[in-house]
Amino acid sequence: MEQVRYEVLDGIAEITLANPPANALTEQMVGQVIAALDRAAQDADAAAVIIRSAVDRRFCAGLDLLVLAGASDKKVRSLLDKLYPGLLEAQMRLDKPSIAAVAGAARGGGMTLAISCDLLVAGRSASFGYPEIDVGVLPAIHFTHLPRVVGRHRAFDLLFTGRTFGAEEAQSLGLVSRVVPDDRVMEEARNLAHLLTRKSPRALKTGRKAFHNACDNGYRQGVEAAVDIFCGVATSTEGREGLQAFVEKREPSWGGER
Repeated sequence: MEQVRYEVLDGIAEITLANPPANALTEQMVGQVIAALDRAAQDADAAAVIIRSAVDRRFCAGLDLLVLAGASDKKVRSLLDKLYPGLLEAQMRLDKPSIAAVAGAARGGGMTLAISCDLLVAGRSASFGYPEIDVGVLPAIHFTHLPRVVGRHRAFDLLFTGRTFGAEEAQSLGLVSRVVPDDRVMEEARNLAHLLTRKSPRALKTGRKAFHNACDNGYRQGVEAAVDIFCGVATSTEGREGLQAFVEKREPSWGGER
């Protein structure tokens, strides 16, 4: 089933998440996002990329916990290998600027999709969060990403409270490039994409690669380690309990040490 659409409009590749009701990420869907990024990388008609959602008021809810709760250890690792290092490598192969257009809620793995892009445009009512801790798992890739952007103490607040925060706060923290009225998110993303594509193609391609290399500073190694962290927690007794409690719509019963 196609959960991700690809089309080129006026020189811009638009990768559209289309898995209602909330664009919850399955392994198949993450694979389709990566395939779409690779297609854009090879597409001579596309000079930039926008990742957007077809679902009203939802960008991406993160991993599909209904699927994750019943997944084997091997399947959990396969999914995380795609979402973490797989998505990062696809963005590195892209050689074209990428923009996340967030009109609605982005949570957990949805945050991972958004921050993989070079720029992030958000609607004023967009909301963000890392709720994994509430079901006994961890947004491990963001342990590497978030402190670099917002600082250690603010990152700990967001990652370990699991609270939701809005677009204005996200911009003040440096997580969002631009905030615009909800009905102008795609207009702004397209305008920004066209602004970038009017630059020297060689300078843009070479500069983007140099920029990513300069920003790496061990980031790739951190992303690879994040897979082990997530899988170690998600496949533990408490992780399984948290996911099952979510499926059963009840409070989890934590039995581990404090």
